[in-house]
Amino acid sequence: MKILVLGGTVFVGRHLVAAAVAAGHTVTMFNRGQSNPGLFPAVETIFGDRTVDLQALVGRKWDAVIDAAGYVPRVVRMSAEFLAGSVDHYTFISSISVFASFRDRGMDESAPVGRLVGASTEEVTDAAYGPLKALCEDASEAAMPGKTLVIRPGLIVGPHDPTDRFTYWPARVERGGEVLAPADPACETQLVDVRDLAEWTVRMVQAKATGVFNATGPATPLTLGEVIETCREVSRSDAKPVWVPEEFIKEMGISPWMDLPLWVGSSEEMAGFAAINCRKAIAAGLTFRPLRETVADTLAWDRRREGMARKAGLAPEKEAVALDSWHARQEGLEAV
Repeated sequence: MKILVLGGTVFVGRHLVAAAVAAGHTVTMFNRGQSNPGLFPAVETIFGDRTVDLQALVGRKWDAVIDAAGYVPRVVRMSAEFLAGSVDHYTFISSISVFASFRDRGMDESAPVGRLVGASTEEVTDAAYGPLKALCEDASEAAMPGKTLVIRPGLIVGPHDPTDRFTYWPARVERGGEVLAPADPACETQLVDVRDLAEWTVRMVQAKATGVFNATGPATPLTLGEVIETCREVSRSDAKPVWVPEEFIKEMGISPWMDLPLWVGSSEEMAGFAAINCRKAIAAGLTFRPLRETVADTLAWDRRREGMARKAGLAPEKEAVALDSWHARQEGLEAV
């Protein structure tokens, strides 16, 4: 197949390009050339800014397009409408963040999505991200009805992840010593290796699949305790998780998700966040490599970028203060 990738050089996009090339497809990238230029020297790149002008794509034909960098409905609509006569199939990479609420466990693709209230916006804030992605889904389907595939990943992890929302745990556990861990080792989490997501997406494109698919994993329930233990085994670390209650974490000013990734707390509003129903995608061929492999490869990549500041995870100084406070509290209780 001839596949056009919008983006193609950052995390999900770069893995989609790599997976498509590995599968024998002819790939063209369309991007501004600002992120990781020269990443795929053997892949054709057309330079342009999709938010302004798509004229560089005039006169070209592809079998399919994968939109890996769509966040604003106007831009996705413009891209899909412009390409409607040039491609037979449009894939939009969305997010489970589109859901209006995470109160319910086991939500499938039919669960309600969030909508913007009041004036429309193109500012991709935390609050607007999900509703904007939902509108992007609508825009792609409206431009190419019956020819659109929407993929809704959960937390995407693995090498070249710019968010550090998973990388924190393998790197922190490898460092060893006492590791502050949130609440309960049995708390559930969900994630998908970016390479599994990319390879499956390419297979779905090749099959010209359509419709909406939740795409996170693994296929069986995963706990944060299992993640940390796998990190310890892979890194051969002496790390010892210190599981502290949620009330203490809040008291110390430590936030779920960003300070302690993979954990969202126990609020009713987030009860279903790590229990998304992905049976449809699994039935359509989504598979998951062993967590050990994801941890090992993420660690190997992370070691090569030594010295870079993390975008997520608990700062060592803040963790040390919290651990000291917790131990002092426990000693005080024992002395009573």
